[in-house]
This record gives sequence, C-alpha cells and structure tokens, in this order.
Amino acid sequence: MYGKAFAPEYRGSLGNLSVNASLEEVLAKALERRREAEAAGTAPESAHAGLAAAEAYRRLGRTEEAEAAWKASYRAAREAGDLGAMAWAVWSGGTLARQRGALALARRRLSLAAELAERGGDIVARGYSLAGLAETGRIQGDYQAVGELHEKLLAEARRRGEARHTVWALEGIAQMHRNTGAYDKALAMFEEAAEIADRADDARGRAWALRGIADVLSLRGETDRALGLLAGAEAICSRMRLVSALAYNHKMRGNVLFRAGRYAEAEDCYSGALEEFRAMGEPRGEALARLGWVKARARLGRDRAETAADLDALHRALGSLGLQHAREMVDKARAELGVLTVG
Repeated sequence: MYGKAFAPEYRGSLGNLSVNASLEEVLAKALERRREAEAAGTAPESAHAGLAAAEAYRRLGRTEEAEAAWKASYRAAREAGDLGAMAWAVWSGGTLARQRGALALARRRLSLAAELAERGGDIVARGYSLAGLAETGRIQGDYQAVGELHEKLLAEARRRGEARHTVWALEGIAQMHRNTGAYDKALAMFEEAAEIADRADDARGRAWALRGIADVLSLRGETDRALGLLAGAEAICSRMRLVSALAYNHKMRGNVLFRAGRYAEAEDCYSGALEEFRAMGEPRGEALARLGWVKARARLGRDRAETAADLDALHRALGSLGLQHAREMVDKARAELGVLTVG
C-alpha cells in the first residue's frame, strides 16, 4: 500500500536525497548546489537548494541561518515565477516560526503557503502547509478546531499511499488522544505509525512514533520498556543529527523517569534537555523541560515558595506562546505538588 518514504522538500537536483540523509550531508550539498545555481543565474535551482538548506538549518537548531535561507529561497522562486517553489519556501518559514514559538506568525505563513500551493497546483505543498496549520493548532491545544483537519489529511495521505504524511497524521491524532486520556487509541495509532514508518524506511517518523509509544507505556508503569524504546529513538535522532527531536526525546526520558519516581535521574534529563532547547532557541521545548525540572526538584525537597514562583512564571510564559494545553499542565502540576500561586 505504501511506497518508500520520500522528502518532497528536497527538490530539483537534490530530489534524490534520502529522507534519512544526515542533516550535515543535506546542508553541505544544498549550499554547494545553491552556490552553483547562483553563479549560473539559475533561479529555480537556487530556490530548491535554498529550501533544502533552510530545512537542514532548522532541524539542526540553527534558526537565524534557517530564517535567512528560506527567505532567499522565496526570492529566487519569485524571480523564477514558480508558485509551487514559493509555497515550499513559505512553508519552511512557517514551520520555523512554529519551532521558535511564534504561533500567530506560523499560522499566517502556513496559510499563505497553502494559498500559493493551490494557485500553483502543487498538491503536496498544499498538503504539507495544511498539515502545518493543523499541527500548530494541535500544539496550542485547540483539538476541536484541528481534529477534523488531521483526519482529513490522514485520509488523503492513505488514499495517495504517502507513507511519510500518513505517519505524521497518525502521530498527530495519537497525540491528541493521549492528551485527552484515550491511551488505548493513542497507543494503537502510534504503533501503526511506527510500523508504516519502518516499512517505508522513514527513520524520522519512526523515531517520533517510538517516543509516543514510550510516553503511553510509561503512563501505564512500563518504565523499562519505555526507556528501551526511547534509546532506539535517540539513536536514530543522533545518527541523523535531528537536534530538536533529540531534545524532545531527552525531555521524554525525564518524563518517564519522573513517573517512575526516579526524581534525581529525571532532574538530570530535564536539565540537559533545557540546555538543548535554549541553545536552539525553541521556547516551547524549553518551557516544557523547565516544567519537568521544577516538578522533579519539588519532589526532591525544593522550597515550596520557589516552586510556586517558578510555576507562576511558566504559566505566564506558556500563555504568551498561546499553548493552552501546556498551561493546563502547569495547573495540574500545582495540584500534584500542593502549591498555590504566588499572587
């Protein structure tokens, strides 16, 4: 039913790059090809190479370079009059904005990308842009608004046999089920995503699915199995240099250890993840890692007033990012730890 996974963001002469290529390899080839295209005055190829460079920079956590790269890709695509390439560039910019915590900007860019893709007849770019909008709504906790879109995109991906997008949609819906307490549904969908990703040789998709499976299993007390799955996911992320995904795996390892009552180990994991997120300028991950760190420190006997002050600050920070579900996590932490707001 599903063919081998491919990366449509690798376009033009870079279209033969594997979805599993290391990001350093992608970046080196993209920059070399962009230099050649610019020297030859070939705007379409310059746009394609710039997109690949932008995505490699983004996934490596080099956000300032990613911002410059996607904008350069867009300018080259506009020069070439290629609406599809313009859409891909803006999609990259929207994805980057979401990664940096600018969710309103992400929605604007991704909406524009979807419009450009539709005008240019690029079905895949439109699908990725709509998926980006769905994911932005999901991480904000607006499940009612984006749940139907996730389901629609899943059906379209299944119909076209697009393994990578099917895996993405399954993981997104599974995450919503997990967050609303439907653990059996979440586990089944994460496991299906992992199976499809494995058959399609989509290492990145499999790593995210393993993380989701580990999360649900740890909620059921299966700590050792969860840690083993995370080790597999982390190996994939390290090999491909998926910096952001690796940091989220480290944070999840902290979650698993915390649930098992291994608070000192959890604190170490959260501290490491916190530094990783700070280094790449990813405020959502940073706030979630700090929440875990505060909870672990509280369990280790930290002063209650300091814990309350930190939770208040996190509640404000997550609110400024528009992350409703994450703010609810802070409220839950207050109840779990028995601390009140500072005022």
